Amino acid sequence: MQVEACKQRHLSIGLVPTMGALHEGHASLVNRCVSENQVTFVSVFVNPTQFNNKEDLALYPRNLQADADLLAQLGADFMFAPTPEEMYTQDEMDTTFTFDFAGLDQVMEGKMRPGHFNGVVQVVSRLFYLVQPDRAYFGEKDFQQLAIIHHMVERSSLKNTFGNLQIIDCPIFRAENGLALSSRNSRLSEDKKDLAVNISRVLFMSRAWAKAYPVQQVEKMVVDTINSLPGLEVEYYQIVDATTLQPATSFTNAVGCVTVYCGPVRLIDNIKY
Repeated sequence: MQVEACKQRHLSIGLVPTMGALHEGHASLVNRCVSENQVTFVSVFVNPTQFNNKEDLALYPRNLQADADLLAQLGADFMFAPTPEEMYTQDEMDTTFTFDFAGLDQVMEGKMRPGHFNGVVQVVSRLFYLVQPDRAYFGEKDFQQLAIIHHMVERSSLKNTFGNLQIIDCPIFRAENGLALSSRNSRLSEDKKDLAVNISRVLFMSRAWAKAYPVQQVEKMVVDTINSLPGLEVEYYQIVDATTLQPATSFTNAVGCVTVYCGPVRLIDNIKY
């Protein structure tokens, strides 16, 4: 009913999709959304269909009351926090949806987490249908996810179903020490947070290496340097073309995407060259 009322009054609607456990990075998205739209919706939904690891789903941090308090302070108009049963029928929960991502899902996160991006697009497309936003705001920390959402809205078979929706890319929000903010950081001890800072430190160093070494050598230097630190283990580091996500042959239009285990906690980050 709220969406229909907003549309009838010709109010611009902004949407910030989240999985909750909100932090300053989310707040930066909400602040931008509030400043650029007349009405702001924020979804808070830990989407089970994008988790291929049930333990990871169970451990994902949740604090709905704290999220609601923060969103009220930020000036968001509506928080949409459905249960899985409200979002999906049981058949939809049990069915494996297959979307065509033109190969964007075959590398990095898609390779390591089969079915992950199908679940992402399943929930994001549903949110778009329900809220009918004019703009939707996503952080660049999830770089591959953002590329796939752009593809869905602008180039896929679904592109004509979202009206004039604009996808707004928002820069990675980092702590003063460089650590990319993530809801998963709440699972890190203070010692582990200090250790995790080395992920961004090495990525920033790699920009200097890129001036002197070829792509594959920089990839190896990043992996070897991070893995040399006890408690950190690289799952992958790939320098890819920022548009196609295919392996880069130069640093033109390139982005380096990394996944690192800090103890048992899986963290992602990226750097533009």
